[in-house]
Amino acid sequence: MRVTASPAAPTARRAPVRRIIGVETEYGITCASTAGGPPPLDADHAARELFAPLIARGRSSNVFTRGGARLYLDVGSHPEFATAECDSLTDLLAQDRAGELTMADLAAQANARLAAQDVPGRIHLLKNNLDAEGAGFGCHENYLVRRRGDYWNDARTLVPHLVTRQILVGAGHILTDPAGKRPARYVFSQRADQMEDAVSSATTRSRPLINTRDEPHADAEKYRRMHVIVGDSNIAQGSTLLKVGAMDLLLDYLEGGGDLSDLRLANPMRAIRDTCHDLTGTVLLELADGRTITPVELQSEHLERVRAHVDAELDLTDAHRCVLELWERGLEAVRTGNPALVATELDWAAKQQLLTRYAQRAGTGLDDPRVARLALAYHDVDPTDGLRLRLETAGLLKRIVDEPACRAAVDTPPATTRAHLRGTAVARAEELRRDLSVDWVNLKLDDGHTRPVALRDPFAAVDARVDALLAAMDEPEPPRSGILVTSP
Repeated sequence: MRVTASPAAPTARRAPVRRIIGVETEYGITCASTAGGPPPLDADHAARELFAPLIARGRSSNVFTRGGARLYLDVGSHPEFATAECDSLTDLLAQDRAGELTMADLAAQANARLAAQDVPGRIHLLKNNLDAEGAGFGCHENYLVRRRGDYWNDARTLVPHLVTRQILVGAGHILTDPAGKRPARYVFSQRADQMEDAVSSATTRSRPLINTRDEPHADAEKYRRMHVIVGDSNIAQGSTLLKVGAMDLLLDYLEGGGDLSDLRLANPMRAIRDTCHDLTGTVLLELADGRTITPVELQSEHLERVRAHVDAELDLTDAHRCVLELWERGLEAVRTGNPALVATELDWAAKQQLLTRYAQRAGTGLDDPRVARLALAYHDVDPTDGLRLRLETAGLLKRIVDEPACRAAVDTPPATTRAHLRGTAVARAEELRRDLSVDWVNLKLDDGHTRPVALRDPFAAVDARVDALLAAMDEPEPPRSGILVTSP
């Protein structure tokens, strides 16, 4: 009798670990003269004009929105938008774009008021990372992780990824020599040359790639927050998808027992600058053990380890599958010197194509002021002055989440996270003109008797205590200002 072995049982597969992800974007602001001459408003006064409608309604310049996001004026007169908590990549893309739409709407209102007052100026909001004086501002990412003892080992082993991912998700930048000794040249990132440390508790005094401040905005016994502050501000949705999606998969890999410690860099700050300035991706970076590796090789190694992890364990979402495909294709574009492979999806390639073609047609170099204005227009969120919508309409920039969904995200929070509870409470307070104090965790109806609610589970979108708070808002009370206050 012939005996055959039974087929092996298929390995159980799982979805990637459910994770809360958010992005904080600081916007550049300027008020250009419409009559020639110097700007009629400096950045500080332009920012105050931008937030005037919020302040006039009895609110502050630090509020939470119906969409669950935080809108505020940061240090240095930078308007900032922090997305609501998202547990899906597509929700995050919609929320990030909702930030641009919110800023564009505020700028349009401010410009209408300036015109009515005969002020010869127009406010522009720029989703970039450098002002005209070379001062930098950031785009930060937040990833919620389980609290565990080897967290900092994982964080430090991610430094090489953060150093070299700019060859994929950098926003692109024209680097000029103030002394005029070298011609202007195109590099991967606006942010790389501003970074000063790998891991640190500082944010402005010494900009690190990863900030160590332990603020989970959740149950601190269960969670902590990985706060990444090295990213460029992206216009292309493909860049944002790849930036946060790759980090999400790498964190899943590490939390599942993966190891990246053999790829530690000897000098991360030298490596981030060398990587930025070499568009071939072939500059040699020294590893801590003395070996050398190129940025393309390092990113390829990260991708292969993630792929092996996916093949062994994960059942990916469509968005995560898109991340892996774009990661691979982006590396091929750098490896072959063919940015056209990703020129509709990744910012550095899209902007390089735009600027170099213009310079060629105009018969000028990248240091021409007209090229600099075009680069700024790429980052301008105004639907008329900015280039995003025109590039998308012409098929030169690919959209992943459509505009109606992004516009809906301005006032509609993600349905599956704590943001749903916060956004619902904010909307009800605005409609009923009830005073509500809000921060990432807490909701407090300022009526003198309703108990405050602490939402320590960012994954919970249903809470009976919030239902009770909403019901309390419906109780008769003399009209009040409807102030929404955030904690410092």
